[in-house]
Order: sequence, then C-alpha cells, then structure tokens
Amino acid sequence: MNEIILAGCTPTPLANYLKALGVLRLLGSKHSTTRGCWRGDRFVLQTSLEMCGVLEYFLEDYEPTPVMAPWNGGSGFYAKDNKDALRSLCESTSPRLAAYRQCLVLAEEALAPFSRDESPKGEDKARLLLSLRSSLPESALGWFDASVLLSASAPQYPPLLGTGGNDGRLDFTNNFMQRLGDVSSLTGGLPPPMSREWLGMALFSATSSALVKRAVGQFSPGQAGGPNAATGFEADAAINPWDFVLMIEGALMFAAAAVRRNADDPFGVLSYPFTVRAVGAGAGSLGEGDAASSRGELWLPIWRQPASHTEVRALLSEGRVALGKKPARDALDFARALHRLGGYRGVQGFQRFALVMRAGKAYLAAPLARVNVSEAPHADLLHDLDQSNWLERFRQFARGDNTPQRFLVLRRQLEDRIFDLSGREPTPAEMQSMLVLLGSIQHALAASSKAREAVAPVPRLSERWVSAADDGTPEFRIARALAGLRGTGDAPLPLRAQIHPVQRQFNQWMTPDAGETVRVCAGRKGRLIADMAAWLERRLWLMDRLEMSDKPLASPAGAMLDDVAAFLESDAMDARIAALLPGLSLCEIPPDTDRQAGEGTVPAAFGLMKLALTTDRDLRSLGRLQAGEHLPVPAGMLAALMAGDRGGRAATLAWRRLRSSGLTPALRAPLPTLAGIDPARAAAALLIPLRWAATAAVARALLDEPEGAAQDRAATDPTVA
Repeated sequence: MNEIILAGCTPTPLANYLKALGVLRLLGSKHSTTRGCWRGDRFVLQTSLEMCGVLEYFLEDYEPTPVMAPWNGGSGFYAKDNKDALRSLCESTSPRLAAYRQCLVLAEEALAPFSRDESPKGEDKARLLLSLRSSLPESALGWFDASVLLSASAPQYPPLLGTGGNDGRLDFTNNFMQRLGDVSSLTGGLPPPMSREWLGMALFSATSSALVKRAVGQFSPGQAGGPNAATGFEADAAINPWDFVLMIEGALMFAAAAVRRNADDPFGVLSYPFTVRAVGAGAGSLGEGDAASSRGELWLPIWRQPASHTEVRALLSEGRVALGKKPARDALDFARALHRLGGYRGVQGFQRFALVMRAGKAYLAAPLARVNVSEAPHADLLHDLDQSNWLERFRQFARGDNTPQRFLVLRRQLEDRIFDLSGREPTPAEMQSMLVLLGSIQHALAASSKAREAVAPVPRLSERWVSAADDGTPEFRIARALAGLRGTGDAPLPLRAQIHPVQRQFNQWMTPDAGETVRVCAGRKGRLIADMAAWLERRLWLMDRLEMSDKPLASPAGAMLDDVAAFLESDAMDARIAALLPGLSLCEIPPDTDRQAGEGTVPAAFGLMKLALTTDRDLRSLGRLQAGEHLPVPAGMLAALMAGDRGGRAATLAWRRLRSSGLTPALRAPLPTLAGIDPARAAAALLIPLRWAATAAVARALLDEPEGAAQDRAATDPTVA
C-alpha cells in the first residue's frame, strides 16, 4: 500500500474537506483497499495506486455522478436558464458520461407534465420530486438523497447543499456540469490541457497558472469574491474547476444520513449528519445576529485511523450525538456531548462550520473553532445544570426579544464558559470563574419578577464542583466554609437563602405561599464585612424564631486559624471571597479532608468571642460542655462590635458568658482588646466557621482545662508525667 499525502485536501475551507471525501469515495468505489485519514491538517490516502495512478484515474477513468436538480430554476431545464452545459452533456459521446446522459433523459421525461417556463412550486414540486425519486437509477440517488429529503408533509433540504442543490441564484448542478466541461472531454478524447495542472493543484496543492472566474457558492468563503474580497473594492470569484467537481462528489457521502427525527422533537423534523442549530458560543467571530440567521452548524469529523469510504459513510449516516437521552440540538449541546464519544469510531475531533448569511440571501460556510474529543473526569459536571431543564429554560428566556440586556450578556458568557469547559479537565480557576458567573445569574434572576416566573433558581450543584474549584487558597477556604453554613436538626438555614430569596428547604423562589413565618433573605449590601455581620445577626435572631436547638453556625468545611488571622488583618481577601461566595452557596459543600488547625493564632479578644459563639455540639465534642448543658449567645456582644467596641466591651461580654456557663477563661483582668483590628471586621469574621481542630486550639489557649481532665489524660496518655 502506498501512502499519499493530499496537501490540497485540508479541514478548511469546507470545499477542501468535501474534496477529501470525494477523492476517498470515488477511488474507494473502484479500489476497495483504499483508506483515508487526517494527519497534520492534511488528508492522507492509503491506496494501491501510485501518485501518477491517482492522477490518471481522475483524468481518464473517472465517471461523474449524475448530479442534477430539475426541480430548481437555474438548473438548465427551464426557459430562462443557461442550457449550454446541460445540452453539451446530452450531446456528449464519452462512455464515461453514459449514466449521466441516461439520467438527464429520465429527468426530461419526468418534467413533461409540467410547464417549462419556470420551476414548479408547492404541490407540483413535491409531485415532481416523488416522480424523480421513483424513476432515477441507483447512480443518481446519491445526489438526490444528499440534497432533498422527502417527508410526509413537504420536501426538506439539508443545509449542506443549500435549498435542494442551490445557494441563492447559484445552482450547484448546472455549475457542476460546466466544470465537468472544463476538466474532461465530452467526446471521450484527451482532457483539456489545463485539466492535469488543475488536478495537481486540487490534490497536491501544486501551483497553477490560472483559475476560472466562476462561482463556488458557500463552500469556500475566500474564493467567493464580492466586496472587500481582495486589495481592491471588489473581487471576482475564482476557482479551480477540479475543486468544484470533487467537492460536489464529496457531498454525496452525506446522502444516506438524512432522516426524520422523532415526532416529539420540538426543534424540527430534519436531522442531518452532525448538523445542529448555530450558537455564538465558542466561535470567536460569530455574532448573535449571525447565529440567529444561519442555516445551522456543521460539525465535520476528523479521524486519524485509516478508514474506507464505506466506514466513513457509516460514520456520517450515524452522525447524531446525544446529550444524555436527548439529541444534541445546537452547537452547545454538541460540544457538551463530545466527551461521551471518547474516540467513537476513531474520531479525534470536529471541524466546526457555520452556514451564515452574507449579502443578499446567499450563505457562506464560515470555519469556526476546531473542537477535540476527549475523556475528562469532570466533563459531566455541567450536567448538573440540566436538572429540571434549567439550562435550556434559562437560555430560552435570555434570548427573547424583550429580554433585558443583562440577561443576554449573562447567557452569552455562560454559553462561552460551557463551550470552553466541555469535554476537558477544567482548572480550579476556570471552575471558580464558572461559579462566579452562576452566582451573578442567580442574582439577576432574583432581581427580576419576570425572570423568576420563567426560570427556576440555579440547580443545586454537586460537591464535585467545589472539589474541582478548590485551589487551596485562604480565600477559597473561607468562602467554602461560609457557603456550607446550615441550620440545625429539622430547621435548615443554608446561606444561599440569606443571599437570595429562595426557600430554606427547597430550591424554589420564595413566594407568599411558601409557608415561611419569618424573613430569611437579607440580600447583599455590597461591602462584604457588612453583609457577613448582617447574615450573622439574622442567623442568631432566627435561632430563636425557628426554635433551633443550637446555634446555626456549623459547616461541613471550616477555615484554618491562619486564614481568619489574615482576614482580620486587612481587606485584601474581601473582593475574591465576595465573588466566590454566591456561586459556592449553590453547591453541596463536601466535608474537609484536611483537618489541620493551621499554624497561626488569632487575637485573644477575638478568640473569646469566637468561643462564645461555638456550637454546643462542638463544645461537647471538645469535652467543654456536658450533655444537656448549653452556652447561650452573649447578649449585646455583636451590637457592641458594630458600635465600635469602646473599651473592649465585646470581649468582656464574651468572657462573662463563658465563665457563667462553666467554661472558665484562662485570662484575667485586664482583658485583651481588639487593638488594631476593625471591630466591624471582627464581627464579620465571627461568622466564618472554623475547623474542629482550630476551635480546639483556641479552646486550649484561652480556657482553663476542665476539672478532672488532666487526670483523665494522664491515665490514658503515657507521655503525660
């Protein structure tokens, strides 16, 4: 077997991709051992032919597929059409065109009952198509099925070949016939002198002295001509005739794949290989208007293992990608579903094209990003957003005509992030960015009554989101600990219900009929420490109103002493914590796996106040409270901090409460103060849950050892003298 690199067959533009398929299909039909694959953005043939043999096949043996569209005006069959090429083929004597001539005769017979002044419309066109489909030989059905889908209601037209084989006023079939006349002899003699040169250019990217000033349609934007297409104001279209011939032959590889979707699909009846609705996400240059007016997107497979033309046809005929149990309906679904392919039939990636409208009603196949197929452990994280069809509902709401601009921006940002993260391992920074965006979306939805009616709150996100976003920084640990705040027993009090108007127990918007007896949501005032202090004050107030058995200040994750000490010292972490917190509050927070207390210390005055707000459960686990004992919240302590903590009153109130509850502080008068620490910041820091080991370290440093504890420890610990 010989390996031949076709440097002229590349993944972009679309014409060159289809050209590669055309070469593989035509050669493979005659030489069954022929295989092809993509390598380094070039198509590689494995064939028994030498390079010169490949050239001789197309120049001397190639039998063109009967490509025609008698249902279209401009096809050569009607009074006002250019009939030169069609007439030349009908009058040709080349044996290689015998099948073509036969099909043209059958087309003329099928057109006999119809007027030839103009192409038929409506029911007449449907009758003509049915008549042709039943009378044409097998050799012509490939083109018919690639360009037209006959359905029970009305003919449908796969977007790859425009509207039944034409692009605006450009009929592909008539141009195909013309280009055959450019590259082959209609009498069976030698091909025109330029044909070999053009073929070498088409296959091997060889140089050529001249191109033909003819239209190429949507397949190669760089050759389409028009305004701003060259250094002047306007340029003519210029093509290699063999490029056009081979790309049309390649389009027939899609013939067997046009089928109807299930009847319950609300997005239409036509399903075509790897073809979905266009979106602007991940495209770079594709705007909202382009996406809305496009015919869709083609995602064309790039495979690296040699495959025969029948194997490639089978791949295309099965060319549907499912997102879970649903077919991928748009480019975003397709991108998310790619990781499930995982090398399906050797496909390594997809070249993405958008069929966008240009001047007039013609279209161009604009190449977009290349998307690789991969297996990523976290790739299915995004499926959490599909709960209750939330993602589709939000996208649908945020693309409405009367939707506020902020939702359009948020939707585009979300689609871009999802597209970028689909099918690969995200970095912690990327996952944090996604969480920040989801927090912003939740805030925007909460602020709009119209949005709340149309879209539910962002779904609860799994613990894996938190693990994937964890970068091990103090800011993340603090935000994660805060996001994990919960209630006690049967009285839930998640922090997300304080940030946004959602129900405490269910992930639903708060409404008058929700059955809540007290107001939970305090919102966000803009300054982190003010928000945290307000949330703390409200939680302590709700403890009594909701009849909680303990302080609602516990979290499965906690901060280290170093983290809290750094938070108390400055506001350097505030902006990042504030950005992360709303998104993290949407997640299930996993328990800490690292339980270290940290090597830092917190000021003694703050430590006393933190101990005074420690949950009874933690104090019992530390051996500081006995079963049935309770540590009440020090009355006035938080208010004293918010009022400026004159004379260190807050620490004094905490000291008194600890002492009266039997947790004797080791400190004696005069008590330490918050010297150099903003009292308002200290109030905010009291909301931050500590790891159990960190709380234990503070208790050891600031509380006298319980009576009898030293003897008990000596009895069980041989290192104690």
